[in-house]
Amino acid sequence: MTIQHRTIPTDHAAREAFRASVQRRVVVAVVTTQVLGGAGLAAGVTVGALLARQMFGGDALAGLPAAVLTLGSAATAYVVGRVSQRWGRRPGLGGGFIAGGLGAVGVVVAATTGWIPLLFVSLLVYGAGTATNLQARYAATDLAPSHRRGSAASIAMVSTTLGAVVGPNLVTPMGGVAAAWGIPPLAGPFLLGAAAYLAAGVALLVLLRPDPLLLAERLRADPCADAPVTSSTPVAAKPGGRLRRGIVLGALVMVVAQIVMTGIMTMTPVHMQMHHHGLGAVGAVIGAHVAAMYLPSLVTGMLVDRVGRVPMAVASGVVLVAAGTAAALLGDSLTASLVALVLLGFGWNLGLISGTAMIVDATDPDERARVQGSVDVLIALAGASGGALSGMVMAASGYQALAWTGAVVAVALVPVVALTSRSVRSVRPV
Repeated sequence: MTIQHRTIPTDHAAREAFRASVQRRVVVAVVTTQVLGGAGLAAGVTVGALLARQMFGGDALAGLPAAVLTLGSAATAYVVGRVSQRWGRRPGLGGGFIAGGLGAVGVVVAATTGWIPLLFVSLLVYGAGTATNLQARYAATDLAPSHRRGSAASIAMVSTTLGAVVGPNLVTPMGGVAAAWGIPPLAGPFLLGAAAYLAAGVALLVLLRPDPLLLAERLRADPCADAPVTSSTPVAAKPGGRLRRGIVLGALVMVVAQIVMTGIMTMTPVHMQMHHHGLGAVGAVIGAHVAAMYLPSLVTGMLVDRVGRVPMAVASGVVLVAAGTAAALLGDSLTASLVALVLLGFGWNLGLISGTAMIVDATDPDERARVQGSVDVLIALAGASGGALSGMVMAASGYQALAWTGAVVAVALVPVVALTSRSVRSVRPV
């Protein structure tokens, strides 16, 4: 492995200037890769269910691609975290994005050959890109001052929006490119996903120097050392801690938001296609949905800090109920789908950020990374369950029943959060 030599200044002012200089480069690298990663993420979300429906010849298994992709994301979240902890962000995140790109290539091959086992294996690998795209925001916080870490993470999340909104709107053009190459049009967006994820991986490996996590660890361990920071320096593992109610409630908020969002979102493209909406319309709706998932992050983070974790978690449940109700009652028009999925994305955003803040408040720094990694895996598994069950519910009872199911699950979140609010407020922020 190539060694990066960086000398840490011994003078305090010079050391802080060095940290700030590296942080600026890290943010540029993370923003670049988040834009690319957002485009790769959106490809599978937009047409994964449609491609499966075409290959399987029915709706019952159309939710499986989202489930398999999310399982791959769960496994990768664990692996990328462990690799990054030991060797730094560059190999962990860069390798995750490259794996996602190779998975997208496999999906294209599977769609072209009609080989269903390859489709599932490739979607599993493709899920690595999703997990890596979410974990990349942590790289932006490694060297940020304590009072700027939330802003740094928010900038990374907002950056995902550009690629995630543009990606779905390229569904029709990429379908045309795929058709011209003799590839099924529904596999076209995965060509975009492959290029975006591979480019993100290469960009991280090239731009993320010195590695922010390794540099932060050296600064913490020996802040006045005049010594090189190398990418071979292992990062110490964090010791464990006990589980507290704030962790459970924070995880519950994010798991419910993930289940409801994934379940309804996965089958909306199928529902729209059944009512004669084209791929361009589907791409526009999914693009607006993903924008609602990420774009409000800066404002949401401010509200979570100023209004409180519990009120914003309750707001997440309320908005998700509104999303399910809108999907069930507003009809089959393009506007109805757009309204429902924008509400769905915003409700997920409120749940993700408020739940994350609850977990941060309830953990000490020496256990926080381990707890967050475990919760991320749980969230991914919840998304996989939501995606798998959504196709079955829709095949058995229709899209309206699926939307009502999501609303019922979300409405249960509100009293649970409200009843446990006192214990969450009593947790001392760290």
